[in-house]
Amino acid sequence: MANAPKTSPAAKQESNNSGSFFAQAAIIICFILGYLLWKFVMGSPSNFIEGNPENQPLPGNYLGMVYHAGAVVPVLIGLFLMVWVFSIERFIVIGKASGTGNVGNFVRKVQVLINGGNLDSAIAECDKQKGSVANVIKAGLVKYKAVSIDTTVDTEKATIAIQKEIEETTALEMPMLEKNLNVIATLVSIGTLVGLLGTVTGMIKAFSALATGGTPDSAKLANGISEALINTATGIGTSTIAIVMYNILTAKIDKLTYSIDEAGFSIVQTYAANHK
Repeated sequence: MANAPKTSPAAKQESNNSGSFFAQAAIIICFILGYLLWKFVMGSPSNFIEGNPENQPLPGNYLGMVYHAGAVVPVLIGLFLMVWVFSIERFIVIGKASGTGNVGNFVRKVQVLINGGNLDSAIAECDKQKGSVANVIKAGLVKYKAVSIDTTVDTEKATIAIQKEIEETTALEMPMLEKNLNVIATLVSIGTLVGLLGTVTGMIKAFSALATGGTPDSAKLANGISEALINTATGIGTSTIAIVMYNILTAKIDKLTYSIDEAGFSIVQTYAANHK
């Protein structure tokens, strides 16, 4: 029987390795960029009184205020950059998996062609659409065509064979869509926790200013409170964006999965109806 070309285990392993390398490299680069932005952009002498980063920021200069928020800030900037890098990467991958046209229109067109018995036209539409959804549907159509030619296979076994082909191809295609989503999910928690860490260090500095024997150091007190608030805001902002991106991406993946299930069900049911 002819089978649709599927991703080989070696190709899948190579793809997994490249994906892991991207994730590792992206994390390292984001942390490095976070530090560079904190040190040289926010810590630029032009942001401070007398051009000295050790002095107070110029009035109304928020970059200088963020620089004085402490060493936790570059970590938070790195996490913030990671949210965007991994989100954009997932949008690109999911976009490619969807194919060149609208997935819903493609699935409906394939269903019409299958119901009309135009398997070759349906396969041609899959080649035109491309992407993970089209690959899975094409695998089912090719198996449909193969078992239709083989008169020795009864309808029940042929139906099971078609369904199994679709499930196997889905198992090869779909995991790539969810890759690196766990990073974004992890950033939801880490962003808040690291922001909380910055809050604690800022409050420690604030209470240290109050603990002096004489008059409290108002500058150190203000810096400590400012550090706490800036780290809190940055951590919450990072987690919020990560939650939004994660939900958007999972919704897109669910939509693709539903399209595959819908088309796969149509293929199996059409075969069963035409070979009673």
